Amino acid sequence: MKWPWQRAVRVTACPLPRLLASATPGIPFEATYTLRWRPAWRRRPNLDDLVRADIHQRAAETAALWDAAELHAAQDALNAALGVLHDSNRCYRVVAAQAMLRLSPESQERLAQRAADTERVRRLQFLKTHIYDHPGLVLLDRLERLPGHLPDEEAAALQRLARTINACDQWWYPLLEQWEQLGNGFNDADKQQRAMLALLNAVTSLNGGTPPAQTNPS
Repeated sequence: MKWPWQRAVRVTACPLPRLLASATPGIPFEATYTLRWRPAWRRRPNLDDLVRADIHQRAAETAALWDAAELHAAQDALNAALGVLHDSNRCYRVVAAQAMLRLSPESQERLAQRAADTERVRRLQFLKTHIYDHPGLVLLDRLERLPGHLPDEEAAALQRLARTINACDQWWYPLLEQWEQLGNGFNDADKQQRAMLALLNAVTSLNGGTPPAQTNPS
């Protein structure tokens, strides 16, 4: 309802997006506004610019509380905050204000890269924590991140690494190292296995017919 002494409602829109700092450093929101307001009887030059500037300043307070990844939630919160800004100043009175937020293509790319970096750090921390208890995770992680078929040479190297980590505290670990070196001289897997058995039999014989006792790591 418009009272006889009130001026007509004006509609102001932003011709270009305006930047709003988010809680994510270096990744701002881009905001566009649609504003409905009434001018006061006292005239003032550039009143449209004043309305846009005031609304943008108030919007910045809310936008700064939200991470760039929470774009839609930030927009909802911003519009909720602007919805209660129907206060007056000496030059105008806001009737309604609505904002739309978006991220520039550069910001979207930067945000995606940060998310990928964060996930990579998380995976590395997980592997660092569990690698000694579950050394096979090294191989599984490599298989998961490498599309297609893993070359036989690389798979063998990763299996060897996982096996070495797992066996380093076992009594037969030095034997395993010798077998690895001895096996390099054979192209036949059966001969490599027989060489391993020969080493094991030799060590067992030196120990009186039984394998060496388990050694406890210090």
